[in-house]
Amino acid sequence: MAQRLDPAVLLGAYSVGVFPMADSRDAEGVYWVEPRRRAILPLDRFHLSRSLRKVIIADRFRVTHDRAFGQIVRLCAESAADRPETWINASIEQVFEQLHTMGHAHSIECWLGDELVGGLYGLSIGRAFFGESMVSRATNASKVSIAALVARLRVGGYALLDCQFMTDHLATLGAVEISRGAYMALLAAALGASSDSSGADASGAATATDFGAFDRLAVGDGAAAGSPPGKLIAQLLVHTS
Repeated sequence: MAQRLDPAVLLGAYSVGVFPMADSRDAEGVYWVEPRRRAILPLDRFHLSRSLRKVIIADRFRVTHDRAFGQIVRLCAESAADRPETWINASIEQVFEQLHTMGHAHSIECWLGDELVGGLYGLSIGRAFFGESMVSRATNASKVSIAALVARLRVGGYALLDCQFMTDHLATLGAVEISRGAYMALLAAALGASSDSSGADASGAATATDFGAFDRLAVGDGAAAGSPPGKLIAQLLVHTS
């Protein structure tokens, strides 16, 4: 029987810099990871290339959030040509579904028409967002997803975007690798002194963040509700390049 993960335990683990992974999609258990070097994407230093900016402004993809959380997790967990095996097993999938229902976990989705072609999901605690996994089934879908996430986090008052492990893909977008000590200092600042030991409430810090603030800004900018305009995303990111 697969190991069941408790949402409170998971929130507590992330609040002290630890996260779960599985050896494979079919693995029954998980192991806990605390990297010596951590990848983060500074929210004020996102690299918006000319080509990506054109894709975003053209609104090639319809970008939404929390519309298809379960689908995004399952898509991230699927094997692909460039990723034959993944670390998301049934236990991780189930606990993140619970965390999403509780309002702690969020997704960004990219659509072409009615087809879900990419996106990402992660965990929000205080002023920190922990990116878990991303997926792309169409060129630039994952890049647009990250761009949309960064814009959303900036408007929402977040201070830290944790990417866990560095990749060439993340590096092109501005991600950097820092030591465990430097990461823990940033994490502590993002969670705030008033966070409880479980990290489940983070009451003082959480009131300063609003994952949905971007939607109200987008609607005020004349966009259709639930579909933030590429132009607004690009404008927010230009100041960070």
